[in-house]
Amino acid sequence: MKMLKTLGFATALTLAAVITTQADDAKKAKPYPLTTCVVSGEKLGGMGEAYTFVKDGQEVKLCCKGCLKAFNKEPQKFMAKIKESEKAK
Repeated sequence: MKMLKTLGFATALTLAAVITTQADDAKKAKPYPLTTCVVSGEKLGGMGEAYTFVKDGQEVKLCCKGCLKAFNKEPQKFMAKIKESEKAK
């Protein structure tokens, strides 16, 4: 039983560290430059709140969590689109 409590505490500490790191990454991330989903091209907010995450120091916004699967299949392709849009500004 004592070992389970120790494992639970260690897991909680690890989870807290991950959440803190993700929050720090989000603060340091470059802002998302588009008004549309990089995967579908849909206007952000049209399907509710955008699904937002950070990838390689870049904030990414998708129109919905459903687009995440397509993003994860070809992340380089979509990250390149984001980078190109920054150059166009």
